Amino acid sequence: MNKPLKVIFAGTPEFAKVALQALIEQKNELNIDIVAVYTQPDRKAGRGQKLTASPVKELAIAHNIPVEQPESFSLKSENGHVSRGTLANYQPDVMIVAAYGLILPLGVLNTPTFGCLNIHGSLLPRWRGAAPIQRAILAGDDKTGITIMQMAQGLDTGDMLYKVECAITDTDTTQTIHDKLADLGGQAIITVLKDLQNYQAKAKKQDDDLANYAEKITTGEGEINWQNDAFNIQRQIRALNAFSYLSVEKNPNERIKILECKPIKADQTTVKTAGTVVSVGRNAILVACGKDKDGIQHLINITKMQWAGGKPLTAEQIANGDKLNDGDVFQ
Repeated sequence: MNKPLKVIFAGTPEFAKVALQALIEQKNELNIDIVAVYTQPDRKAGRGQKLTASPVKELAIAHNIPVEQPESFSLKSENGHVSRGTLANYQPDVMIVAAYGLILPLGVLNTPTFGCLNIHGSLLPRWRGAAPIQRAILAGDDKTGITIMQMAQGLDTGDMLYKVECAITDTDTTQTIHDKLADLGGQAIITVLKDLQNYQAKAKKQDDDLANYAEKITTGEGEINWQNDAFNIQRQIRALNAFSYLSVEKNPNERIKILECKPIKADQTTVKTAGTVVSVGRNAILVACGKDKDGIQHLINITKMQWAGGKPLTAEQIANGDKLNDGDVFQ
């Protein structure tokens, strides 16, 4: 039997944990030895602001895999020199990277025998960068996927080894697509590792002319502009923690998250000003939106909302309370 492939896994959040779990479960079939896991340093989290290990670290510890948490790989710092030395001492054959969150300089990319492979949550070259899932939903894309990429200097610019597609339905949210892609990412990296040298030999360069950049989401992008058409607003709600404010005295500047909705065509004889709550019912809360490019107005049918500091509420729960009434207006 050939010697096991020495694998280092680098990742931090739940998305990466799913891939690591898949590798752990398939390590004997793949003939790999996961010699170390790299993840971000513990961060303060929660109301108590206690230092919390990443999901990837917790999984690695549970399986007795050594964990490394360098602050940097930069040669401008002593820590960076030490981090590179530690990495080299593992003598890795390949590094698998998934949402790690730390820049890997060229010297690190070249340390493993077969380089570093990235599990990226889009169909490259579309949506390079930090927020590919949210940007795909906001743009109205009907599909996304996973690309296994040979990492190179540059932002997600490396050669593509393998792709697998995932449909985006009109009810998918960032969370549902995240979960689908996390599973696909684990499956995809296993596929590639089963025949790594062949996939690397057939790697395809990206067409930079087709590239889109998925810039990091800002808080301001989550505020709903009710002058937009209902379909754009729905995509915003599905993609982001979308929110709005009610222009009523009892709720001054209180942020309200809109969690679930769907567009419906308005009765054109009763067109309302954008942002107006047309009706509060047990099955739906209807809010007027702006007109689309054809001059047609649609309503947003909201089925779940959340007031600041409160729990998510269904339309029925809201209808039974006094937080929202017909004729109220969102800013």
